[in-house]
Amino acid sequence: MFVSMTPLAIETRQLSYSFDQKRKAVNDLSLQVPANSIYGFLGPNGAGKTTTIRLLAGMLPSDGDRIFLQGKSLKKSLPHIFESIGCLIETPSLYGHLTAIENLKVISILRGLPTANIHRVLDVVGLSRAARKKVKHFSLGMKQRLGIAMALLPDPQLLILDEPVNGLDPNGIIEVREMLIRINQQEGKTIFISSHLLNEIEKTCTHIGIINSGVLRYQGTLDQMKNTAYASGEVVFKIPDADNRLPAVQEVFSTARRQSRDEIIFPFSNAGDVSTINSRLVTMNI
Repeated sequence: MFVSMTPLAIETRQLSYSFDQKRKAVNDLSLQVPANSIYGFLGPNGAGKTTTIRLLAGMLPSDGDRIFLQGKSLKKSLPHIFESIGCLIETPSLYGHLTAIENLKVISILRGLPTANIHRVLDVVGLSRAARKKVKHFSLGMKQRLGIAMALLPDPQLLILDEPVNGLDPNGIIEVREMLIRINQQEGKTIFISSHLLNEIEKTCTHIGIINSGVLRYQGTLDQMKNTAYASGEVVFKIPDADNRLPAVQEVFSTARRQSRDEIIFPFSNAGDVSTINSRLVTMNI
């Protein structure tokens, strides 16, 4: 288990949550998110990511004193703790008939924040030129960036974002990724991002936590994951007509073996082997 030696922006201690008695959506989750990091919370749909974020945001009740944000107990510090925390859970709620500036003014008034911050956050998320454009004419990526601008209004030290690139086209994903890296490096903010896209998490994050079926399977830096978590093991490739292709595959990879009618297992001894296996299969027209 990864143990951080730096101050933690987010910490949970054996956090659990159940919607019913059959299964725990979150099961003994102990997160350690270092301050000033970009932490990727990775897992397939239904793994428990959004439930965890709703617990962190105080939208679901936690059992006991198990959530600590920026060193403070969530349970003992509600609601003032969120004065220095920005959250975007799922898609942002926006008024399409209003401009970007007007949407941010609504949030500023509701939260009692100075409207002087509006132009600064629009500049941070790259929407200054679209400030007076009605949101109904925004692309999905622009709407996501405006949602992040809303989360930035109180100038928080911690940003919690639930699937911020979900549904975006490749250009939108790149725009959001570059923006988050810039916010982290230039503004010094800790960013906690949930996602089911490993490739995107690898390009964006400094630290990673992998959750599946409510259980934290791995936690640490990306380098640690690459060097230890996947240092050796087996990878399964789905290959049409695997039975007939297996002899040719075994001429190149003697340890390969059939798992099912359309799956072949390849043992590997280091992380680089997996890409080598994939490349060789491509040259074999597989």
